Amino acid sequence: MPSSVEAYLRNIQLRHLRCLVAVAQERHLARAAERLALSQPAVSKTLAELEALVGERLVERGQPGRRGIQGLSVAGERLLAHALRVIEALDHSAQALLPEGGLRLRRLRIGALPSVGPSLLPPALAALRERLPDLQLQVHTGANAALLDALRSGDLDLVAGRMSDPQLMVGLTFELLYTEPLALVVRPGHPLRGTTPSAQEVLRFPLVIYGEGTIPRHHTESFLSSMGLGLPGNVTQTLDLAVARGLVARSDAVWFTPLGAASDELASGTLAKLKLDMTGTEEPVGLLLRIDAEPSAERQALIQLLREQGARQSRVARR
Repeated sequence: MPSSVEAYLRNIQLRHLRCLVAVAQERHLARAAERLALSQPAVSKTLAELEALVGERLVERGQPGRRGIQGLSVAGERLLAHALRVIEALDHSAQALLPEGGLRLRRLRIGALPSVGPSLLPPALAALRERLPDLQLQVHTGANAALLDALRSGDLDLVAGRMSDPQLMVGLTFELLYTEPLALVVRPGHPLRGTTPSAQEVLRFPLVIYGEGTIPRHHTESFLSSMGLGLPGNVTQTLDLAVARGLVARSDAVWFTPLGAASDELASGTLAKLKLDMTGTEEPVGLLLRIDAEPSAERQALIQLLREQGARQSRVARR
């Protein structure tokens, strides 16, 4: 009677592993099916076959009748790490089969928080482009949790973001680049510009803040709470920096934002920072990587450039 391990090794196929990776990355059965050029029932069947081979549930399904998934189980996360290595090894073998001197696709998929990307990424990516002109770069912005999910599932090669809850950090490493405080940003002609306002005076104006569940939002609420204050009901919540900048530039709104998100505008004078002590609102920004990621010269080159830019950001934040 063969052991379960022997049965797994005898029956596992590449399609099973590709299915698990697609489901983990898409977080939706229908989208995974479209990605694999299969029907949704075929994806469900393949996933069921894989779970039968493993002997454990790999995917935490959503509500009955819905095709989204809540995430992977602990066993699913373990198997995903190995499935990614298998598929990455196959991709590398395909590249190795190209004729000598043939075009080899080199690609980096980078995730960044909206509040981090504008100040950290452009100088590093510009320098990387000079060194590696043929490299394909893909930049994705989003909430921290979504970026970490994409990194862990192999959809991203690295993330410029923040540490998260322990369950979201499984299989990932974090390297601190710098810390930066919140800033209160306004248009140059704002009534509070040039004064040293109190928090109560700031709250008399419309506020632009980050959405619920984000670290900047948490620090905004904590800052106000430390003074016995709370957020008014008529705030504008957005993760879109262009919307926030445009609104602040055209009104008397006050933007609670990490300093780096407005660094270019503050340096050029198109926006201004209020003179209010924001000690205690510092946020750590760093690089997140998969522990089991295959070594990559391109990724390592970008990491070094991001470290250098992070050191510059740290100096700016201390001024």
